[in-house]
Amino acid sequence: MDSKENSPFNAADQQHIASYLQHLQTQRKLSEHTLDSYQRDLEQLSALCVEKKIPYLSKITAFDTRRFAAQLHSRGLSPSSIARKLSAWRGFFNWMAVHHQLTVNPADGVKAPKRARALPKALGVDDAVRLVSGSYAKADGSEASDSDITQQLCNHAMFELLYSSGLRVSELVGLDVQYSDTRDHSSLGWLDLDGCEVTVTGKGNKRRTVPVGGAALLSIREWLTHRASVTSEKPSCDPHALFITARGQRISARAVQTRIKAHAQALGIPADVHPHMLRHSFASHVLQSSGDLRAVQEMLGHSSIASTQVYTSLDFQRLAQVYDAAHPRAKKQTSRD
Repeated sequence: MDSKENSPFNAADQQHIASYLQHLQTQRKLSEHTLDSYQRDLEQLSALCVEKKIPYLSKITAFDTRRFAAQLHSRGLSPSSIARKLSAWRGFFNWMAVHHQLTVNPADGVKAPKRARALPKALGVDDAVRLVSGSYAKADGSEASDSDITQQLCNHAMFELLYSSGLRVSELVGLDVQYSDTRDHSSLGWLDLDGCEVTVTGKGNKRRTVPVGGAALLSIREWLTHRASVTSEKPSCDPHALFITARGQRISARAVQTRIKAHAQALGIPADVHPHMLRHSFASHVLQSSGDLRAVQEMLGHSSIASTQVYTSLDFQRLAQVYDAAHPRAKKQTSRD
């Protein structure tokens, strides 16, 4: 979050930016990754001001903001990236209006170029079930080592839980075996086996509790039994983390991504599988079965129902594919009877 020495901001604007980022960190509890994105977007705004010889950020007009958006578009920036920058600028100017008596927000009403909304990629039900419950035997038929067994049991529990509860990978790796709040450690997420649920802290520091299905509970119980033997042999292991490596450390999001991709390839699943694909699959399949958009919204932790509604389009797209494949009058006739 620290400003760079060669920052294009003048001293007053630089202080305003630093104060705004501090506000986002302390009041809105945004992650370091998100804060870095805000800082880059605001530094780019300042650089555009320097190009147009605008002395202060408070001197920017709505015309300037539209011109900046058009400039970014002409440089090849995608509509979604421009929309994100406009959102960052708009938030900053709203804060300026409250704290530094800015009378008009120059980003209000300025829209990014229209973009086609990409549908999330989800696995079919059969592939999803095969992925999370697939065989973990070694391909060469050799006997599995202790580290192999640890990884296999951990993978099985993680993949089942991702699909069972629609967790983000960051929420998954942040889970603890049980709730803890001490001077040394405070749980962001934890498992409740008796209640058949997990509690996680998602985007915007929002906490939610999600049910866990029976298949996931079985795989987690099996993993916990093995985890206890790993931790008993390694005094330096993480005592809180639900999912750990063979060395006893909390597993990383990157490791989960690598493992699930390799597992999908080993099973011959024809898709570039990543953890978020299981979240999409969870949402799509629950919505197909229940039709309850609000329930899916709550389980995913979406702030807006609009974020969840995209899965209705995904569901319709799959129905259209089934129709095209099955209905005798769906396809264009290529010859007369």
